[in-house]
Amino acid sequence: MKTLKIIVEKHPDGYVAYPLGLKGVVVAEGETYEEALAEVKSAIRFHIETFGNDAFENDDIMETFVAEVAV
Repeated sequence: MKTLKIIVEKHPDGYVAYPLGLKGVVVAEGETYEEALAEVKSAIRFHIETFGNDAFENDDIMETFVAEVAV
């Protein structure tokens, strides 16, 4: 069992969640934080079942930071 970091974004019309450390695109959404998290967990399981160990990036992410910049 691997532990992945998940980013959950709150939008006006719900939540979007996606994992860090997987190759490809895995995104889920829900009306609540909990629903988006449950959906992304299901999507991650499917992604790993489909691609096996090739689904994971080569480097383990030790920490994740959220930063804000003005552009």
